[in-house]
Amino acid sequence: MGFLSALKPKTTALVASDSGESDYHSSSEASVIHDGELAYVRQTAGNGTSGYQEAAGAPVETQSPLGYHVNWLTIIFLNVNHMVGTGIFSTPATILRLTGSIGLALVYWVIGFILAIAGLAVHMEFTSYFPNRSGSEVVWLEQGYPRPKHFFPVAYAVQSVLLSFSSSNAIVLSNYLWRIVGRAPDPWELKGVAIAAYTLAVIAVISHNRYSLWAINVIGALKLLLLIFIAISGLVILGGHVPRIDNPGINFIDGFAGTTSSGYSLSQAMVNISFAFSGWQNAFSMANEIKNPIPTLKKNATISLLLVFTLYFLCNIAYFAAVPKDVFIESSELAAAVFFRTAFGSSAESALNFCVLLSSFGNLLAVLINQSRQIREIARQGVLPWTEFWVSTKPFGTPIGPYLLKWGFTFLMIVAPPAGDAFQFVVSLKSYPDAIFHAAMGAGLILIRRRRERSGTPRSDFRAWWICVILYLLAQVYLVAMPWIPPAGGIYAGTVSFLWCTYMIVGIAIIFVCGAYYYFWMVLLPRWGSYTIRSQVLNVDDNGANTHRLLRVPNAELAEWDATHDELGREPRRRQGHTENVVEKDLEEKA
Repeated sequence: MGFLSALKPKTTALVASDSGESDYHSSSEASVIHDGELAYVRQTAGNGTSGYQEAAGAPVETQSPLGYHVNWLTIIFLNVNHMVGTGIFSTPATILRLTGSIGLALVYWVIGFILAIAGLAVHMEFTSYFPNRSGSEVVWLEQGYPRPKHFFPVAYAVQSVLLSFSSSNAIVLSNYLWRIVGRAPDPWELKGVAIAAYTLAVIAVISHNRYSLWAINVIGALKLLLLIFIAISGLVILGGHVPRIDNPGINFIDGFAGTTSSGYSLSQAMVNISFAFSGWQNAFSMANEIKNPIPTLKKNATISLLLVFTLYFLCNIAYFAAVPKDVFIESSELAAAVFFRTAFGSSAESALNFCVLLSSFGNLLAVLINQSRQIREIARQGVLPWTEFWVSTKPFGTPIGPYLLKWGFTFLMIVAPPAGDAFQFVVSLKSYPDAIFHAAMGAGLILIRRRRERSGTPRSDFRAWWICVILYLLAQVYLVAMPWIPPAGGIYAGTVSFLWCTYMIVGIAIIFVCGAYYYFWMVLLPRWGSYTIRSQVLNVDDNGANTHRLLRVPNAELAEWDATHDELGREPRRRQGHTENVVEKDLEEKA
């Protein structure tokens, strides 16, 4: 840091111009910092940020082609819509059955909140390193593991693209629509409505970026009003003001009675709690669409998590105040349905069904927007075919390619698997590689810290406490390891009729296949073909969209290529009277 400070009066920096070429201008920080074979390039963006990233990563888009429509309110409701799907209406009963007592169930909700806060801190530090890149986990894995080049982009691309579907959410929405109609659908009626609902959501997000974000705001506000209504109703019931409810506080007397001692049940409860809070990170995938993202996300992502936790906790209090514990545990219905019927009568359930349906649709929109940014960022790394199709935002200013991919895979997963084992297996298969990559991401943050301190890269604007990093990493390792514990009923007593850990074995096998494919594509083929893979920056359209394109450069021409292109794969444009200032820290020579 002292060396960088000494250079401030006379350094110049290389930053990306709007045209996609490199431009030299005066700056107080170095343009490139070398750490052995790694090169950290400083780039700026139109959201008011600048930062260093390893040059193998996708180039920064200096002007977001998706605009800057994500304000403080949208951040809150992007997260709220993702967190509040159908979980809070069903999960409390599941947590109670697994923990065995009211007291421990409430403690688990507090633990889930603490782990979410730790994750929020980790995501904030990652964003502070790369504030001008959307895509969140895609970017952070790319930068946490820059060598071997393109390995993590390839592996994450396979996992994210091939398992890119939201069929379970769409089918839940369809179920509630049929409940409102008042009859049980046959399988194809259920699937048909699910496809229609998901198609409507895809059309909404494709048609207009800003309007789809407004829709998320409106639906998110309605979700909060519903949770507030349940929470206030619970307080009124506890106060003894609802004659239908006898002894409203009876569940809280000796609240820890019946606590289970089963390690499997307690571990399953923790998994369910983690998924109930999942979604607090949604807005981080849109960092390059947020003006001044670090303070904006820090404040409003925290608000969304605090808001949802408070309402989650009060809703649990309401459920437990209205419904006797034994009835709650034995019921196969939604926790919220039992609560509404007990507190307000059976006629209130129709209103609840509509609210849950609306909540499911808001969740579909939020997940679509989040995953479209991730898929687009994977494509910008250059590892998908037809790169321009995935990256372009024309003609509506939205990433049509990722949205259509999501629709295609979701349609396939609604139509193809029969109900039962096959469907449950595919849903479980989707979640396990996620847990592995999130654990890798937690370790990647530690690696990034170490490399940046070693190379003298300027400190980021936010740094998570070590306790938060450790808690996050332990939680992810737990989610990876816990499913290997056999169910209490034996190895065939899981969520499917065959071996309970089959989906985990297949998930790991997919990652190994990605490794084999990477070795064949990036090592063997270049060796046999006498060429080397290099990245070239490609401008996709005139609204700021750009990407890396991976090229095969013959080894005979490699020296010329490296001499005429900068670290990002651009041909530098040098101006007379300006020189490039590169701070090189070759640690091997220093050692």
